[in-house]
Amino acid sequence: MLKKHRAAFVLRKLEEVFPNPPVPLSHESIFELLVAVLLSAQCTDERVNKVTPALFARAKTPQAMASLDTDIIFNLIRSCGLAPKKSVAIKGLSQILVEKFNSRVPENYEELEGLPGVGHKTASVVMSQGFGHPAFPIDTHIHRLAQRWGLTKIGSTVLRTERDLKAIFPEEKWNVLHLQIIFYGRAYCSARGCDGTKCEICRTCYPKRKQPLKL
Repeated sequence: MLKKHRAAFVLRKLEEVFPNPPVPLSHESIFELLVAVLLSAQCTDERVNKVTPALFARAKTPQAMASLDTDIIFNLIRSCGLAPKKSVAIKGLSQILVEKFNSRVPENYEELEGLPGVGHKTASVVMSQGFGHPAFPIDTHIHRLAQRWGLTKIGSTVLRTERDLKAIFPEEKWNVLHLQIIFYGRAYCSARGCDGTKCEICRTCYPKRKQPLKL
């Protein structure tokens, strides 16, 4: 099966199984989304959604978050991975938003990625889910699945995977598609649940694959 045919099948299957995937991180504003995505690094969305209600009850705006002591933020998020660094980053980015951006989250990659704790993936999620701009955030799950499904080369960098997926899928599909891939991976093609030979997408894309794929 050619790469373009694999991509077409993947798109059809994901739209069939997850036609309207929800945004997995609970939030009521773009600022809350930014903080939630930052917290999700090396932490499950489920854990983040358990932590953020108490955090946002204390501080729903950059001004309120900037006024909190770092220790208070840490105690509210301590069950998330890398909590000490994240608490410093959350306070720091909140201060910058207040001082430099009139308490608004900037709507471009350069300024987003200049905030403490915000990398390209976090910025892409905010641009996509927060502002509605076409983006293809690549987390470790999407990176792994893109390789399993032959949509990028095995051993590719995250940036190469992003470039390859953007090239093969229509731009108007990106924002929903990255969520569909995440939900499909969790349900059918997880790191332990599928080795590249078990789920329907893996079997269809590579019907002759007999050995487990190690990534």
